[in-house]
Amino acid sequence: MTDNNSVDEKKYFSSLRTSLRRLVKIVADLRLAIFLLLAIALFSISGTVIEQGQSLGFYQANYPEDPALFGFLTWQLILTLGLNHVYSTWWFLSLLVLFGTSLTACTFTRQFPSLKVARRWQFYDRPRQYEKLALSATITQVSLNSLTDLLQQRGYRVFTQESTLYARKGIIGRIGPIVVHAAMLIILAGAILGAVTGFLAQEMVPSGNTFQIKNIFDAGLFSAPQVPKDWAVRVNRFWIEYTPEGSIDQFYSDLSVVDRQGNEITQKTISVNHPLRYRGVTFYQTDWGISGLRVQMNNSPIFQLPMAKLPTIGNGRIWGTWIPTKPDLSEGVSLLAKDLQGMMLVYNVQGQLVGAVRPGQAIQVNGITLKVLELIGSTGLQIKADPGVPIVYTGFGLLMVAVIMSYVSHSQIWALATEDSLYLGGKTNRAQVSFEREIVAILDELEAQKLQQITTVTENCLVS
Repeated sequence: MTDNNSVDEKKYFSSLRTSLRRLVKIVADLRLAIFLLLAIALFSISGTVIEQGQSLGFYQANYPEDPALFGFLTWQLILTLGLNHVYSTWWFLSLLVLFGTSLTACTFTRQFPSLKVARRWQFYDRPRQYEKLALSATITQVSLNSLTDLLQQRGYRVFTQESTLYARKGIIGRIGPIVVHAAMLIILAGAILGAVTGFLAQEMVPSGNTFQIKNIFDAGLFSAPQVPKDWAVRVNRFWIEYTPEGSIDQFYSDLSVVDRQGNEITQKTISVNHPLRYRGVTFYQTDWGISGLRVQMNNSPIFQLPMAKLPTIGNGRIWGTWIPTKPDLSEGVSLLAKDLQGMMLVYNVQGQLVGAVRPGQAIQVNGITLKVLELIGSTGLQIKADPGVPIVYTGFGLLMVAVIMSYVSHSQIWALATEDSLYLGGKTNRAQVSFEREIVAILDELEAQKLQQITTVTENCLVS
């Protein structure tokens, strides 16, 4: 009974090993890797074309059911497949993991054995073996030592055994593909780490306010530890620089990172393409708005009113507010502004234009003096945390090095010295023409050395 169980266990493990070998062979198949790479590229393109992380209303407005974009692309399909957050969907991450598994299997089943074969040298000790090489030649009256010196001068590593020689150079070219695979695996690891632990947020903050990151619209499964809890950001000031023509040249936000007690930890003025980075969180300057204004009526105290962005037809942006001019709120005026420095238009309750005013100026309305002291700007910040970025950059840097390594030719030369002849042959994995020229140059130098030796011997004989 024990023997039968032992036999069954052996059969089971043998069958399991066979199945694993088949599975590894399938996963390491180059065709599967190419298919996965194309699929990843295709869905990455879709994530670039289809806006990511927008609201439901945005997708319903831009991808209606009738007529559907391209005949099939609707907001329901986008939300069902997760095309509104492609890079963090389970199926996209699964593609990355499967592609990484395929690269790993290919590395261990193909690249490492290929490198092992390349590093193992073998001496050819029969003349007929040289006839099978891509390049071969026979030269008489030349010693193996002369060839050894020439090869070493050209950067070859030479191995000799009795009357045979093996030389190689460019072994780094065989290591290059392995490094390429390693670099791609590092990039995939960084992308996956960023997708599951990173987050993306958007905040619109008035000048002078302190905020903590709340408005997160795209977050990975394990992104909670990345969201700061023990520090906040204060918007010290927001301002816009305009061109002489009146268009926006650049907008700036003076930001301070503060602790829980409000003490400043670090400070930086950011602008477009010049973000603030702190503890793995990056604050980008992306938008701006008008959050409110400070006004005074006659000699009243200064008070602050909020301003709201109004819907417009076209690309322009307008903010507006209503300013009461009587204590019972029975009368008032509307004030509209399109930027932080331009003219503000004042309308009465009938919708008639009363006048225009700039910040710091006053206007007479409804029997009172209304003075607009200041428009309060708000800064639009995009906040991003992606712990995988340094890993991805490392992978791309290693990939560039590996590509250069892969272009190095791995050249091999064999030689056999007999009593009256020297058999020489070689092969290379790329740059065949350059290798042929190198072999010809070596043969020419050997011939020149042979002639020099013959001339020297002849002269010595004549002198004697």
